[in-house]
Amino acid sequence: MAASWKGALLLLLAAQAVPRAGCAEEEEVPAEWVLLHVVQGQVGAGNYSYLRLNHEGRIVLAMRSLRGDADLYVSDSTLHPSFDDYELQSATCGRDLVAVPAHFRRPVGIGVYGHPSHRDSEFEMRVYFDRTVQRHPFGDSAYADGAETSHPHAYDPEGASQEEESVLWTILISLLKLVLEILF
Repeated sequence: MAASWKGALLLLLAAQAVPRAGCAEEEEVPAEWVLLHVVQGQVGAGNYSYLRLNHEGRIVLAMRSLRGDADLYVSDSTLHPSFDDYELQSATCGRDLVAVPAHFRRPVGIGVYGHPSHRDSEFEMRVYFDRTVQRHPFGDSAYADGAETSHPHAYDPEGASQEEESVLWTILISLLKLVLEILF
């Protein structure tokens, strides 16, 4: 029994070491993304830091936690989104990425939440303009109103598998953290 717990602990430590090794390097982004801003900040445990997005078009928010665990909540209906009131969110233990569709009303509210597992969370958010044009497989007539789809990976099987992999890693790490909390 103790051997299985030791194995689970080693797996948890290895899973947490992999994302941190990748954060040391500059993350690659597609050539179609144009960097608009870099925002750095910090937020206390259980609190929010709010930002406002005014740029038009499809905007990608790429945030990484430099210390602690910051989560990202986005809304076009409120300037103070939270985990109870949001349209888009990314609440991973690593890199958080949200693509804000062009059809969202501006200004868009951005909430950065400091996870209570850490006293303070420090983050860096890069704001990109995505110049790629999404084409519908049945032709341009499907976009008669000019709105983009709210599902960026709807026609991208490779993107869907990456999203599923990210969700699985998040679930695995959460379960392992729970096991560690029970043990210690």
